[in-house]
Amino acid sequence: MNIVCITGMPGAGKSTAAQALASRGWKRVVMGDVIREETRRRGLEPDAKNTGEVMMVLRKEMGEAAVAELCTSVIRTSGAEQVVVDGIRSMAEVETFRKSGRVLLIAIHASRDRRYKLLMERARKDAPPSYQVFLDRDQREIDVGIGTVIALADEVISNQRATPESLAMEVVRAVDRWNERDGE
Repeated sequence: MNIVCITGMPGAGKSTAAQALASRGWKRVVMGDVIREETRRRGLEPDAKNTGEVMMVLRKEMGEAAVAELCTSVIRTSGAEQVVVDGIRSMAEVETFRKSGRVLLIAIHASRDRRYKLLMERARKDAPPSYQVFLDRDQREIDVGIGTVIALADEVISNQRATPESLAMEVVRAVDRWNERDGE
């Protein structure tokens, strides 16, 4: 199984990157969806505060790779051979996916101001209600290890000035190079 793991700070463009592969037939698994579903299951509104708290509780209850373990079940039942995982936050999660297949770790990067702007434009229900909440979310992500994941990525792609189309093309090129390198 080929697994492309997408990481990046909130609002960096992970979903755009993952959707680029999904549009080419890859099974897309969104780690945030697993957290939002668990938040609802616990009777809470899946806003930024609650999803962040539930993520931390899951990690405390089940370990650092808790969300990856839940996603692995989704992947197994799908039967897909090409999977893109949107939302990697720790190396323990990457290692969990490596047990299931060959992994390419891609980090999407954008500045704090660019990410905040993109989050506000996206207008999803869990968008930060203020810049301070956005900064607090950044710190929570850093606290769970996302900085290490970004630093150890196989590929880093900038979304600082990219259009959604150019970001998507860059991700597809990175995956194509990975497949060519390994003779796939």
